Amino acid sequence: MAKISLLLPTRGRPHWVRRAFESLAAHTSRLEDLEVVLYIDEDDAASRDLDHDGFSVVKIVGPRASMGAYNTACLRRASGDIVILMNDDVIVRTAAWDRAVVDVSRKVPDGIFLAYANDLHMGKRMCTFPICTKQACEVMVRPYPEEYRTGFIDWHLFDVFKRLRSRGHDRIFYLEQVIFEHCHYMSGKAEIDATYRLKEYYADDWTFVTLRHLRQRVAERLAASIVGKPLPELPIASVPPARPAGSWRVLSRYASVFLLDFALPIGERVRLFVWLTGRYLRSRGYLPPKRALRKAG
Repeated sequence: MAKISLLLPTRGRPHWVRRAFESLAAHTSRLEDLEVVLYIDEDDAASRDLDHDGFSVVKIVGPRASMGAYNTACLRRASGDIVILMNDDVIVRTAAWDRAVVDVSRKVPDGIFLAYANDLHMGKRMCTFPICTKQACEVMVRPYPEEYRTGFIDWHLFDVFKRLRSRGHDRIFYLEQVIFEHCHYMSGKAEIDATYRLKEYYADDWTFVTLRHLRQRVAERLAASIVGKPLPELPIASVPPARPAGSWRVLSRYASVFLLDFALPIGERVRLFVWLTGRYLRSRGYLPPKRALRKAG
């Protein structure tokens, strides 16, 4: 069995982390091959004592940072062959889920794949908790770009592997029978707490737009790795340009970035354009919110 590292930034939710830990302990077939890497904000004293007797827990205590920076720090400390991005609002429901993950990795000897479990919220539509090998992360160099402040890392990776699929390498695996239940307030399974309120729902939309070229080059690197060719260089990391002030300029940019992106199938281009346009119009108050903020029950 390969060793699996779960990367889990958390803040102010020790009770949720303990719930996630217990679900892991109850459903993991080889606890000796499981590692959880926590990132805890230095002002979050309540989470400092998180630990578990059944598996290895690595704790990083540091300053508040972006979600991309949190996960990157966890990745650097991870010792597993397979890495999975996790949230603290997750309950693992499937017995021997780790065997299913390792079975996927055995099907792909070069290690280049993206797998994801069924979160009972987004389902097949999104790799909410993306699973990659350490090897694939090394090829991607920056699998979790630090530019992402609160979210969109899953969308970023999904887009990369869809671009890889368009180049003739379908390496996306949806593990429908593996349940990592996402107990998010938007699915009515949690109350809106202080940590949820800290997240800016639309903060990373423009970042996703500006990192299109990075995603394309990462897909090219993965394709080159699969066929044994030299890996192309990545764009130099830089501060993303500011979003234009006018709505017309923003939507024109969306159209040029997505509708004219011939590296993706036309259906995917249209889907991204429509989805991001809807999010932008809702963020500006031109459309009603898609989901009202509500408490569970």
